[in-house]
Amino acid sequence: MSLISAEGATALQARPEATKRVARGARRYLRACGFSVVCEAPLPNGRRADLIALAPDGALRIVEVKSSYADFRADLKWPHYRGFCDRFYFAIPESLDPALIPQDVGLIIADAHGALLAREAPSLPLAPARRRSMLIRFATMAADRYCMLAFADELAS
Repeated sequence: MSLISAEGATALQARPEATKRVARGARRYLRACGFSVVCEAPLPNGRRADLIALAPDGALRIVEVKSSYADFRADLKWPHYRGFCDRFYFAIPESLDPALIPQDVGLIIADAHGALLAREAPSLPLAPARRRSMLIRFATMAADRYCMLAFADELAS
């Protein structure tokens, strides 16, 4: 069973430009820190995380991208992501007031060129069974997406 849907594959492209810029900067920051990153990742509870980052030590981080106050206020589902990562963050543009973001999550300030960690997220380690499930999910998504890119001509026929 593939974890990729046509909807998931195009979701990032359909986002507003401001959101794309923040997501790009957050991805660049995470990659510079040594993380592997999967975008628009479906979670077991039916939600979709903007970014999931896998650390070299196997820790998982979820980053939810918010580009405006309205975007943040409209999203009431982010607490449902916390059970699928060791640390949870919001990535926001510099123009958004960091005081709006809850104090019990991490905060990344980002633009299209990069980002900085404004506040570290508290560590809430996953249970071993959940970690294994999420690592398999992450690996499957990454492998499926690689194959879609590398072997698109073979998959089309």
